[in-house]
Amino acid sequence: MDAMDPLRRETALRDGRNVDPEVGRLTGEASGQRASPRLAAAALARAEREAAPADEAEGPSYHGLPVLKEPVWRWMIPAYFYTGGLAGACGVLGAAAQLAGGRGTWPLVRRCRAIAVGGAVASAGFLIADLGRPARFLAMMRVFRPTSPMNMGTWVLATFGALSGAAALPALLPAPRPLRRAADAAGIAAGVVGLPLVGYTGVLLANTAVPVWQETRNTLPMLFAFSGAVSAGAALDLWRPRGPGGEMARRFGLVAKGGELALSWALHREAGLERVERPLRRGASGALLRGARVLLGASAVVDLVRRASPALRIASGVLGTLGTLALRFGVVAAGHASARDPHATFALQRAGRGAADLARKGEAPGPMPAPRGIDATGQESVEHGANP
Repeated sequence: MDAMDPLRRETALRDGRNVDPEVGRLTGEASGQRASPRLAAAALARAEREAAPADEAEGPSYHGLPVLKEPVWRWMIPAYFYTGGLAGACGVLGAAAQLAGGRGTWPLVRRCRAIAVGGAVASAGFLIADLGRPARFLAMMRVFRPTSPMNMGTWVLATFGALSGAAALPALLPAPRPLRRAADAAGIAAGVVGLPLVGYTGVLLANTAVPVWQETRNTLPMLFAFSGAVSAGAALDLWRPRGPGGEMARRFGLVAKGGELALSWALHREAGLERVERPLRRGASGALLRGARVLLGASAVVDLVRRASPALRIASGVLGTLGTLALRFGVVAAGHASARDPHATFALQRAGRGAADLARKGEAPGPMPAPRGIDATGQESVEHGANP
């Protein structure tokens, strides 16, 4: 090491993240991520393309640079949204079929319990993979904070996983009658806990500062709840239970597809401001959301025309699964694009939305009084020291 020149020696001492261990250690959440010059150059080139000179004509900004930090979520998070919604919806459907009674519903109940426990395990796996190591998942359970959707979601997922595992155990191993009764009680409890699990991820997105997620905070939780129900119906099309439970699952999925299609259009209406709603129509996120509607519509049509054809049933399940996956990935991609757009943030601020809107309880919605540095037209004023 001593024979190396000073520059090479300094580079060798660093830990790959441009952090000198002699100066300080990089710890905490996301500390395991490595800086990639290739990805950094691609992100810079993308920002330069999006910050075109014509963009400045829409209003002042600081060289077109974003106001917010873009979410660092990778593909595991929308996959986690999908598997969590699938597990929660199957827990709810299984509990409802169990309460409906009748020997004909038990094949459906057993399938729902198996999918619920598998989805819960997959959800935890995706979340831990994005966090970097299991200790970070456990660290979120050191506190119980009802005001934090992320903290509550961790508790809901852990509780649901334990209950759905207990409910599915007699289906995997021979069990005496007292254990089966305890499993049935756990199945009902899993259905109750599954209700918030289905839609809490929409609440999580809506509680961020990302303009398109914040502005659609009323629609996102319901949209994600119906999307979870669609994923459950599609999974049961691919793994159909015997008896009347199969028809119950088909009707459940068909109603959910109609609700998801209606709410996907309502998402555009609630976004309101054109600049905020733009990621829902343009770019990769817009293409994903349009594709989701096409796939869900095709799956619903197949549900209506199919009779006893196994091929059409499987086609409906595949189309429904792809449609709800495209919706989850499209909503997350829209959030990334919205965070990169400074004018979307400015549009909400000048309209008095977001945190300011929540602070003015009881007042009619409308523009906020112009603060220092903002003139009466809502434009930034250079005379008051704001950035041009």
